[in-house]
Parts: sequence; C-alpha cells; structure tokens
Amino acid sequence: IKTEFPEKVLNQAVRVGKPVSEADRAGRKDLTNVKMVTIDSEDAKDLDDAVSVVMDGENYRLGVHIADVTNYVQERSALDWEALKRGTSVYLADRVIPMLPQTLSNGICSLNAGENRLTLSCIMTVTPEGEVVDHQIAETVICVDKRMSYNGVAKVLAGDAEALEADREFVPMILRMKELSDIIRERRAKRGSIDFDFPETKIILDEKGRPVEIKPYDRNDATKIIEDFMLLANETVAEEYFWREIPFLYRTHDVPDEEKIRKLGTFINNFGYNLHVRNEVRPKEIQKLLCKVEGTPEEPLISRLALRSMKQAKYTTENTGHFGLAAKYYTHFTSPIRRYPDLQIHRIIKDNLRGRMNEKRIEHYWKILPEVAQQTSQLERRADEAERETIKMKKVEYMESRIGNEYEGVISGITNYGLYVELPNTVEGMVHVTTLRGDYYNYVESTYEMVGENSGKSYKLGQTVKIRVIGTDKLVRRIDFELVES
Repeated sequence: IKTEFPEKVLNQAVRVGKPVSEADRAGRKDLTNVKMVTIDSEDAKDLDDAVSVVMDGENYRLGVHIADVTNYVQERSALDWEALKRGTSVYLADRVIPMLPQTLSNGICSLNAGENRLTLSCIMTVTPEGEVVDHQIAETVICVDKRMSYNGVAKVLAGDAEALEADREFVPMILRMKELSDIIRERRAKRGSIDFDFPETKIILDEKGRPVEIKPYDRNDATKIIEDFMLLANETVAEEYFWREIPFLYRTHDVPDEEKIRKLGTFINNFGYNLHVRNEVRPKEIQKLLCKVEGTPEEPLISRLALRSMKQAKYTTENTGHFGLAAKYYTHFTSPIRRYPDLQIHRIIKDNLRGRMNEKRIEHYWKILPEVAQQTSQLERRADEAERETIKMKKVEYMESRIGNEYEGVISGITNYGLYVELPNTVEGMVHVTTLRGDYYNYVESTYEMVGENSGKSYKLGQTVKIRVIGTDKLVRRIDFELVES
C-alpha cells in the first residue's frame, strides 16, 4: 500500500482545489439557506456527507448531501488514475492512507462548516412508515451550519443539559433525525436486514505510536442515525439507476453458500437454536437467530460464525441485490472522498443529469466498469486485511508490557489445541491445551467444550475465567494466556 503520492498528483490537487466560485455555482440547486449539519467522529478530517431533515406535512424531507469530488477529480486525470490505483482510503491503527491527497480530501472536498461546498444531493420524501415516496438527485451547493460529533449528538439525545444548551438551535432537528432513523431502521428490520452489532476496537496511541489504551468502541444512537440515512440514500440512488437501464456500479452481496449455512445450523443446535432453511436461505432467518442469541454468553461466537458463513460483498455491474441488507437495490454513493466506486457513479449520475449520457458514453462505461468493479473489490479486501493486521499488531504491542498481569475474560472460542479467551477490552489470547493443569483435556467437537479425561471438568463457550498473560509474539500476532485457578 503506497503511502506517498506522486508529485504530479500532488501538484494537480493544489491546482484544482480552489474555493467555490460563482461559475462553479452556475446551474446548481442552491441549498445554502437549508439548515444542515455534519455528524462525524471528533478526529475525522474528511467530511464527505452532510444531512438535513425538515417536515413536509406529516412526511419527512431528508437531504443527504455528498461532496462533489468529481468536480475536482476529472476522468483520466493524474488524480483519477491514482485514486483508481488505490481504490479506497486505508484506516490503520496509527494513520490514514488517503485515496486522494489531503489538499482535496481535508480541503475543498471536505464539507467544512461555514464554507460553500459543491455537492450531489439525494433529497427524499419519507412517509411516517419509512417509505420513500418521492426523491430528487441534484447537483447542489451547500453551506453546513455546524460540525457535530457522534458523542455530542448522543448526549443531546440522552438529555444532557450542557449538550442541549450548546446545540439548542439544532435540538429540534436532531430529535426529528432520531425519530426518522428509528422509522427507517424498523422498516429495514421488518424486511429481514441483518445487523451485526460487533463492538469495534478503539486503540489510543501515544505520540510515538505505542498503544496506551484499548477499549471497545460501540455504536451509539448518533452513529446509527448517519448509518440509516446513508443506507437509505444508497438504496434510493441504486433503484433509480437500475430502472434507467444505463451502466452503473452496484454493491452486491450474494446468498450464502448452502453448505456453510448447514454447518452453522448444526453448530447452533448444540446451544438449542435452529435455522429454518427450506429451499433457500433468507436474511430474516439469520436476523431471527441474532435476536435470539442477544445477551447470551454464546452471542459473540454465534454472531461471528454467522458472519463468517456469509459471502463477501463486492462491486458488480449487474444488480443482484444485497442479501445482508435484504435490499433489492444497493450501491455506494455516499463516500467519494474515500471510495473509488462512489466517485465513479457520481460521474455517471452527473452525465445523466446534464443530458450527456449518449450512446458513446454508455459504450464507454460498459467498457470500463467491469474492470473498475473487480479492481476496487480486490483493493477493498487488501485494505480490510491491512486494518485487521495493524489492530492485531497493536494489541500484541499493548500486552507485551503486561506479561504477568491477571485479568478476567470470557471463553470466546474452543479448538482441539486450546481455548480462546477475550478480555473486556476486546484483546483475545490463546490458552494452549498443554497449559491446562491437573488433567488431560480433550476437545469434544459435538458440544464445543474442553473436557478433563479423569475429572470430567469442562470449559465451555461464554464461561468466565481468570487468566495470566504469559507471552506475546509480534511476528505471528499471538498473545498467550494461562488459566489462573480460582
């Protein structure tokens, strides 16, 4: 993964990253007087989406406004070739490797409060039942009223007096957003959308890049609001362009492999759960299973195994639907600063809006899109792997200085060579079977437990145990524990 940009690309980014002029605004829908906010994490620097919600009678008028990056990254320019080569921004534990130079991604393409910005907006009329009955996709110019953070919005929703006072001008809109988000989420759940709610790992580093704290980073109500609005915009755009029958890039997720689902079904039978799978697997069945295991000791394991039994989502030119979201139409429209497919479909949308989608352009897109879909899918997987590996690396670094320390954790996995134990901060280590004292332990696959040959003592998934850290290996990203008998 390249961390440096070629000089030609950096120079081009500086040249095109000029403030919004009157000429830039010509022909665009002026939304600068519409009240809107960005909601991101405190440390985000590339803000590519703003949201607005107003009431239209009993309906909600939801605006999702996305940075118009294609205005600055012209097709076949040095910037465009470099972005396609990268495919995506990569978010590592200690740095971000952006898809576009920071001059653009943190500058003119970032929807900074109080500054005019060029955007592509998807403005939807949503009923109190969550149905989109009307929408418009338009080239727009906006001016964000306030930059807000997930934590700040969550505090407002929790009724925090200080937060309510600080954001009092925006409180009515935030409450409307929460109301609409709940409606959209409930509608999605009814059709069977699967919500894998794993806590992400938040790693706090010192100035030298050493991990000083590791903790679970849970989604709050504010992150869910943005998630719901972005999903709805992605679906709305995908559906319109599917019916237009012009070349497009979809985000698709195939039905899981039957054999994997059968194995999952056999596994969960040990815990008294079952999957009703007749002729085909339906997302609603997976969703029901996740609801049943919620709050149980086996929840983390069953959720992970359910996720592993899924296929990987990818980019395709054919719309085959999104299994996990139980959506017929889905695309990636909302992050053109950090994902090339979004940038690509913005070009197609703009060609269509400007009446330029002639036979020549259609032929051009049919020619390039299959390769763009394949390449960006591969680059996304590479980025995901790099992100996972750096998190593992930082966890090992963190535990290196804690050898000898004792912690309480939960058995998160069992294999024939030992027990995996997860600590409350999401760090996972291995208790090797040879370190289990006082007996000879066998792995019983049918019940997923480790049982002592003589004593009959067993270790099961979800069981709380006390461990001592006995070693780390940075090369293979491994942390070794041993059990401490209570």
